[in-house]
Amino acid sequence: MALSASDLPTMYSLLANSLSGDESVRKPAESALSQSESRPGFCSCLMEIITAKDLVSQVDVRLMASVYFKNSINRYWRNRRDYSGITNEEKIHLRQKLLSHLREENYQIAQMLAVLISKIARIDYPKEWPDLISVLAQQLQSADILTSHRIFMILFRILKELSTKRLTSDQKNYAEISSHFFDYSWHLWQSDVQTILHGFSALSQSLSSGPSEKHHDDLYLTCERWLLCLKIIRQLIISGFPSDSKSLQEIRPVKEVSPVLLSAIQSFLPYYLSFQEQHTKFSNFVKRACVKLMKVLVAIQGRHPYSFGDKCVLVPVMDFCLIKITDPEPDVISFEHFLIQCMVMVKSILECKDYKPSLTGRVMNDNGITLEQMKKSVSNSVVGILSTLLPSERIVRLCNILIRRYFVLTTRDLEEWYHNPESFHHEQDMVQWTEKLRPCAEALYIVLFENHSQLLGPIVVSILQEAMNGCPTSVTEITPGLLLKDAAYSAAGYVYYELSNYLSFNNWFNNALSRELINDHPNMRILHRKVALILGQWVSEIKDDTKRAVYFALVRLLREKDLAVRLAACRSLCSLIEDANFSEKYFSDLLPICWDSCFNLVEEVQEFDSKVQVLNLISVLLAHVKEVVPFADKLVHFFQTVWEESSGESLLQIQLLIALRNFVTALGYQSPICYSMLLPILQKGIDINNPDELNLLEDSMLLWEATLSHAPSMVPQLLGYFPCLLEIMERSFDHLQVAVSIIEGYIILGGTEFLNMHTSSVAKLLDIIVGNVNDRGLISTLPVIELLIQCFPLEVPPLISSTLQKLVAICLSGDEGDPSKTTVKASSAAILARILVMNTNYLAQLTSEPSLALVLHKTGLPTEENILLCLVDVWLEKVDGVTSIQRKTFGLALSIILTLRLPQVLDKLDQILSVCTSVILGETEDLTEGESSGDNMSSSGPQTDDSLPTKEIRRRQIKYSDPINQLSLENSVRENLQTCAALHGESFNAAIARMHPAAFSQLKQALKMV
Repeated sequence: MALSASDLPTMYSLLANSLSGDESVRKPAESALSQSESRPGFCSCLMEIITAKDLVSQVDVRLMASVYFKNSINRYWRNRRDYSGITNEEKIHLRQKLLSHLREENYQIAQMLAVLISKIARIDYPKEWPDLISVLAQQLQSADILTSHRIFMILFRILKELSTKRLTSDQKNYAEISSHFFDYSWHLWQSDVQTILHGFSALSQSLSSGPSEKHHDDLYLTCERWLLCLKIIRQLIISGFPSDSKSLQEIRPVKEVSPVLLSAIQSFLPYYLSFQEQHTKFSNFVKRACVKLMKVLVAIQGRHPYSFGDKCVLVPVMDFCLIKITDPEPDVISFEHFLIQCMVMVKSILECKDYKPSLTGRVMNDNGITLEQMKKSVSNSVVGILSTLLPSERIVRLCNILIRRYFVLTTRDLEEWYHNPESFHHEQDMVQWTEKLRPCAEALYIVLFENHSQLLGPIVVSILQEAMNGCPTSVTEITPGLLLKDAAYSAAGYVYYELSNYLSFNNWFNNALSRELINDHPNMRILHRKVALILGQWVSEIKDDTKRAVYFALVRLLREKDLAVRLAACRSLCSLIEDANFSEKYFSDLLPICWDSCFNLVEEVQEFDSKVQVLNLISVLLAHVKEVVPFADKLVHFFQTVWEESSGESLLQIQLLIALRNFVTALGYQSPICYSMLLPILQKGIDINNPDELNLLEDSMLLWEATLSHAPSMVPQLLGYFPCLLEIMERSFDHLQVAVSIIEGYIILGGTEFLNMHTSSVAKLLDIIVGNVNDRGLISTLPVIELLIQCFPLEVPPLISSTLQKLVAICLSGDEGDPSKTTVKASSAAILARILVMNTNYLAQLTSEPSLALVLHKTGLPTEENILLCLVDVWLEKVDGVTSIQRKTFGLALSIILTLRLPQVLDKLDQILSVCTSVILGETEDLTEGESSGDNMSSSGPQTDDSLPTKEIRRRQIKYSDPINQLSLENSVRENLQTCAALHGESFNAAIARMHPAAFSQLKQALKMV
């Protein structure tokens, strides 16, 4: 039933109650509103409440109504099959009502109304709401400041929403809006600039008796409208035109707008400081305006680099930014956010790929000029402009200023470091380079150095030398010289990949860096931290004769008092240990100190990121050093303690699980010494009812896999965990690859005990997987089924009959030339062939069961033919696309087929004997080549390697002892041929006579009958 005006009081009460802090009041109201959402008239009621004049003061209720309105648009505005949605009549009413209520005084409500209109516009414009833009534009002609501000707020939301639509027709509509609306917006924006600057001039000249408060409010509203208009202009230029880097078409507004934006910045900047004392509101606006203007210029350059590269745009913008960076006026020095945007602009221009020579292919246009040539012409022009703007002297000066002014730690930095060294350390790593001045200067310096490494390499080395000479290693005070040395070290660390051509790391380390560490004064933490970071950055340049000293230095820094220094050393140690040239022989005697330092550091740090960093070092150590067993007891205690303390912190526990996996791998066959700690953790991680299961399951399963791979024998606790795998797979196949490896581990390690205990779980698990996963999943799973049957040929097939029936269906279905399906079909056929060889009676029983006929019928396969003979066709077809052991299995299965009392066998006799002959003659050669997995098998026995996991060694032993290897195909064919002859008599002789003489000759050779 539709809602009407009479329902407004009820709707108002429900909305008011939905805001109640009393759950007994709020819940029924929310439920009633939820039930009303789909009723016709619901949105109309909400609209009346939002716009009612007598409810102006009830902002919270009106806001809640607008939220429900927005949700209804998302859910019900489009017509759906299961629900007709909001009627067309109501939609027309709502659109008209929204456009009649533009002068909303409350800013929050006005924002929500803008969002509502934009959401509807995304769906209805232009087909159902063609006059939307024109009506808003018409309203602007006669609007006061407040109304025009609200209209621009709406327009900005609409343009932003429409810009995300990607269909060609939608983009064409957007381009039309841009072409029609840009000029009006641009002229209004320019007019507002003049109004604002005139108002600012009056404000700056007025003393205590200034303009009225009403005039201030109108001026501020004009400022806000101007900002909205700027956002619209940005949106129109960025989204209303295709990027000129692809079209190579000049975007006229770029050249028209950019110089004026720059001029506006220059006009606004002087008011930043002058307004700070008396006109804070306008000072904040100037700050926002200047930053936003620079951001718009950066966005335009990124979207339309070629148009921006014109001399009338690039030169003044680049020159302005460079001057502000190198020679800022007093009103800019303290304006960090603006300086950051200037640096972002310079960096964006210097690293712009469109301003560099193109290496792309040749694409011709209609005039016969290639796009490559056009791009090259534009890029050459920009390169010429940049070379004029950035002569060598200016590049060197910019580099010097970045290092000497912006790299230097400030008093505020040092205070933050002193009060919270952990936070200081992580902020340097985690802060976005566009958010703070020093990281931004560092990012600009790196790009500048990359572009001019030959020029700046010697300059950076000279600054480094100057800083080292000006600050001896014996200094104890935080002097400008010490801070400059820290800055110079930073500069050398960031560009190690290029600077190594100009600076010998060995000399630098031996003559300077190592000596910095001798001075233990607390103030030297500044240089100690920087040395620690440099040793991690320059890892590729550390030669063998210096490695020992570097390792020693970092382990020593790991024991310092300052946490920022220790965490920096921790990170650099990770880099050195993970390096391909890590030398354990130089590090082994430092291990005891390193382990203890890590354990102590985890206890001392408080922040999550710090704990993760130390855990990462422990994990890296476990993965790369061999001497782990002597420290096993300490590590067990450490992991136990940290796991208990990390309860509820799943991200930290993930790092612990990774480290534990490396620990188990490092312990190898001695891993049971950690089971008292490990197994309870593992049990919690694989429990799908654990609250943290979603976060911990993947890494817990990897730990489970590693535990089984390195276990010397099965223990009762591990054996009891197997049903958890069934629960995991019943829910999803996200971790199928690991699950298959875990099943294999249980088969290899648990043997008969495992099968006896978990028969039903194994059968159910395989039945869940086969038939419900894709071909890739089957390719992973089928080898495990084959392994299971190999180990238990008599016991397993009856237990997994449902799975085997599905494999029969796979074999009898077509593979349609799909490589994955072909592999699945061949592997399935090999499993069934193995059963015929090792449990002949069971396969005969399986193929004659009525339930198999039902399975085949459900999959649309014929059930009239003899299934066993159909399998023969598959074995004959797939014999050349399988491994050598599977080929022999096919051969043995086909030889058994010769003993069947079926006349159709004689029809296939030629093919069967041909395949068997080929397998016999090629058997010796194939076995010496090994399997496709890379496992080699010697004729004298399985190879063993102490470095291999226990599971891998046992897997090779099982493979070597495969009964298929012990059977003689030659004898089997010879004996079964005799049986076949006895069964079929003259028909057999006739079939043999039909064989090709060459094939018959090869058969006699294979059977040694010559």
